[in-house]
Amino acid sequence: MQQINFYFLTVIVFPVLLFLSAKPVAAHPHVFIAQDTKIVFDEKGLAGFKIYWAFDEMFSVMIAEDFDKDQNGTLGEQEIATIKEKAFSYIAPYNYYIHIKIEGNPFTVKFITDFNATLNKGKLSYEFFIPCHVTAEKNPKNIVLSPYDPEYYSDIYFPNEKLMPFEKAEAFIIETKIKRDMSTLIYYETVNPLAIFLNFKLK
Repeated sequence: MQQINFYFLTVIVFPVLLFLSAKPVAAHPHVFIAQDTKIVFDEKGLAGFKIYWAFDEMFSVMIAEDFDKDQNGTLGEQEIATIKEKAFSYIAPYNYYIHIKIEGNPFTVKFITDFNATLNKGKLSYEFFIPCHVTAEKNPKNIVLSPYDPEYYSDIYFPNEKLMPFEKAEAFIIETKIKRDMSTLIYYETVNPLAIFLNFKLK
């Protein structure tokens, strides 16, 4: 029997079961992702976010079995392109699981750039850049970034609740903190997600 891919179950089968259920199903995560985040600036203000995902061992093994075609423990250019197409791009309609609010208004993540996937001693990692341009002014601009899968099949968390060093931030006064976003409820309105709260302005 042909092996059924784990990500196929996550993307296709589980949502169908949810749809067919008369009542909401108490979902629980099947994939665990540790996220590091780098806030990137340019000469005008915020330029976007570099996102780094480190996956759990089980998901790493499944992706390696399906996409590391020569089974050499590393990913080549074509293997990375296939992973992007078949094991990443399907989350595009969900803002790539990166939910951003600018001054309280939702920001739609229409595309990402600089996608890469790596295998290091059997552990899978993704990295990608989310363009999000917000011009700095004398008054602070307020940004909230919260990573989550709205259907809770992936659990995305901040492993140390710390951010990576800012990039090109010399011209700005910046404040950040990680805490729960009390203005947002997810998972059948039961959980306030953790979020990065970013304020920045011109020096």
